[in-house]
Amino acid sequence: MKENRVVVTGLGAVTPLGNNVETMWENILAGKSGVDFVTKVNKDHYPAKVAAEVKDFEPTEYMDKKDVRKMDPFTQYAVAAAKMAVEDAKLTIDDSNAHRVGVWIGSGIGGMKTWEDQHTKLLEKGPKRVSPFFVPMMIPDMAAGQVSIQLGAKGINSCSVTACASGANSIGDAFKAVQRGDVDYIIAGGTEAPISDMAFAGFSSAKALSTNEDPSTASRPFDKNRDGFVMGEGAGILILESLASAIERGAKIYGEIVGYGATGDAYHITAPAENGEGAARAMQLALKDAGIAPEEVDYINAHGTSTNLNDKYETAAIKSVFGDYANKLAISSTKSMTGHLLGAAGGVEAVISIKSIQDSIVPATINYETPDPDCDLDYVPNEARQQNVDVVVSNSLGFGGHNVALVFKKYK
Repeated sequence: MKENRVVVTGLGAVTPLGNNVETMWENILAGKSGVDFVTKVNKDHYPAKVAAEVKDFEPTEYMDKKDVRKMDPFTQYAVAAAKMAVEDAKLTIDDSNAHRVGVWIGSGIGGMKTWEDQHTKLLEKGPKRVSPFFVPMMIPDMAAGQVSIQLGAKGINSCSVTACASGANSIGDAFKAVQRGDVDYIIAGGTEAPISDMAFAGFSSAKALSTNEDPSTASRPFDKNRDGFVMGEGAGILILESLASAIERGAKIYGEIVGYGATGDAYHITAPAENGEGAARAMQLALKDAGIAPEEVDYINAHGTSTNLNDKYETAAIKSVFGDYANKLAISSTKSMTGHLLGAAGGVEAVISIKSIQDSIVPATINYETPDPDCDLDYVPNEARQQNVDVVVSNSLGFGGHNVALVFKKYK
């Protein structure tokens, strides 16, 4: 069976660096940080004081007020980013094609804030006061469900829940659905709104969050003095479309998605496998799927969480896959600016990877000051770099040992 080539024709984003793709990308190229003192929880209660929050987001610009009230913020972000992406792709969804338009949007945690608010209501006012919308606001698949309802997309409707790999898994799974011909178009990515007391408390107890009290330098991937990740929120959405369909409707083509690799560590619930063994296999599978040699890769958008083990073992994984060529590769972690958006990270970083190809520029890893002997590759320190970018590998790794690599390529 002939496989479809799959291209990216639309982008949408809601992030700590801006509530649309253009603003986010400008801020990334300028090396700005989206991290500040956390406002959605009381910072005095926690060892971690900073977060990468979405700012000035107005959901009623994208949906009715009554719908907003029935959606957790993670769903609101997804609906907004999806509508932006569909508009960017100039894709009209109507009776003629609705059944050929899919949705695949991942979330690691789902409606954490809704769960917390309703649990408080249960304890304080009793079970009868719990909202009838509690369950459909909380469950992680509801971002995909609401995007489908809001846009009338009737093709495959799904959600990959793989912790911090959720967005990337969703894009990879969506890519395969278009490649196989299950749908002609798919709205794919990740979304998350985890900044709540329960999530902050849980990650603080796990000693996973940075306790650096200077917001602008707290997220410092690959730096010797990194001390944990900075929690972020938002959504990143792509429109994936068969090449034949994109050509037929004269769509603008940002780039092509050509490879997807996914593996399991079978090792530990939170720590990555020794030397990034699982991450290395994911990259190898993605390159094999893409039919691309390691030496053809120009840029790796690293998972780069700013935690001790992730950055050390992801570096080891890159060396094991790319050998000597690893020293010539541009690698950066845009989490240095966006914070770690958990299940949305793969979605936002896919948007960034496509923009990097489109503009021939590699974003920086900001806050890189003190080299770490365990992390000794070229992390594009502190300033974006103009260079040709034909092929990008984007890595996402999640609790539970989920490893995903996506390969994007310049469309020719």
